[in-house]
Amino acid sequence: MEVHFTPEQEAQLGRIAGYSGTDTEKLVKDAALRVVEEDMHFRAGVRRGIEQADRGELMNHGDVKARIEHLLQP
Repeated sequence: MEVHFTPEQEAQLGRIAGYSGTDTEKLVKDAALRVVEEDMHFRAGVRRGIEQADRGELMNHGDVKARIEHLLQP
Protein backbone atom coordinates (compact mmCIF):
# COMPACT_ATOMS: atom_id res chain seq x y z
CA MET A 1 0.00 0.00 0.00
CA GLU A 2 1.19 3.46 -0.78
CA VAL A 3 0.00 6.72 0.70
CA HIS A 4 0.97 9.99 -0.92
CA PHE A 5 1.43 13.24 0.98
CA THR A 6 2.26 16.71 -0.20
CA PRO A 7 5.79 17.90 0.58
CA GLU A 8 4.34 20.16 3.27
CA GLN A 9 2.48 17.24 4.87
CA GLU A 10 5.62 15.09 4.76
CA ALA A 11 7.60 17.85 6.44
CA GLN A 12 4.97 18.20 9.15
CA LEU A 13 4.92 14.44 9.73
CA GLY A 14 8.70 14.46 9.88
CA ARG A 15 8.66 17.17 12.54
CA ILE A 16 6.08 15.31 14.61
CA ALA A 17 8.04 12.08 14.29
CA GLY A 18 11.18 13.88 15.38
CA TYR A 19 9.44 15.28 18.46
CA SER A 20 8.12 11.80 19.21
CA GLY A 21 11.50 10.15 18.83
CA THR A 22 10.37 7.86 16.04
CA ASP A 23 10.56 7.73 12.27
CA THR A 24 7.84 9.02 9.96
CA GLU A 25 6.80 5.60 8.67
CA LYS A 26 6.21 4.26 12.18
CA LEU A 27 4.33 7.43 13.17
CA VAL A 28 1.96 7.15 10.20
CA LYS A 29 1.50 3.40 10.60
CA ASP A 30 0.73 3.71 14.33
CA ALA A 31 -1.72 6.55 13.70
CA ALA A 32 -3.55 4.62 10.98
CA LEU A 33 -3.81 1.53 13.15
CA ARG A 34 -5.18 3.60 16.06
CA VAL A 35 -7.89 5.02 13.79
CA VAL A 36 -8.83 1.52 12.62
CA GLU A 37 -8.97 0.23 16.21
CA GLU A 38 -11.10 3.17 17.37
CA ASP A 39 -13.44 2.62 14.42
CA MET A 40 -13.80 -1.06 15.31
CA HIS A 41 -14.67 -0.17 18.92
CA PHE A 42 -17.19 2.44 17.77
CA ARG A 43 -18.87 0.03 15.36
CA ALA A 44 -19.04 -2.67 18.05
CA GLY A 45 -20.71 -0.19 20.40
CA VAL A 46 -23.25 0.75 17.75
CA ARG A 47 -23.99 -2.95 17.13
CA ARG A 48 -24.50 -3.50 20.88
CA GLY A 49 -26.85 -0.52 20.99
CA ILE A 50 -28.87 -1.81 18.06
CA GLU A 51 -29.09 -5.26 19.65
CA GLN A 52 -30.29 -3.69 22.93
CA ALA A 53 -32.89 -1.64 21.08
CA ASP A 54 -34.06 -4.74 19.21
CA ARG A 55 -34.58 -6.43 22.60
CA GLY A 56 -36.54 -3.42 23.82
CA GLU A 57 -33.87 -2.33 26.29
CA LEU A 58 -34.42 1.39 25.86
CA MET A 59 -34.25 4.37 28.22
CA ASN A 60 -36.57 7.33 28.08
CA HIS A 61 -35.21 10.84 27.57
CA GLY A 62 -35.54 11.83 31.22
CA ASP A 63 -33.53 8.82 32.41
CA VAL A 64 -30.80 9.47 29.86
CA LYS A 65 -30.60 13.12 30.88
CA ALA A 66 -30.40 12.19 34.58
CA ARG A 67 -27.65 9.65 33.89
CA ILE A 68 -25.58 12.16 31.92
CA GLU A 69 -26.01 14.82 34.60
CA HIS A 70 -24.86 12.30 37.21
CA LEU A 71 -21.80 11.38 35.15
CA LEU A 72 -20.86 15.04 34.70
CA GLN A 73 -21.01 15.91 38.39
CA PRO A 74 -17.60 16.69 39.91
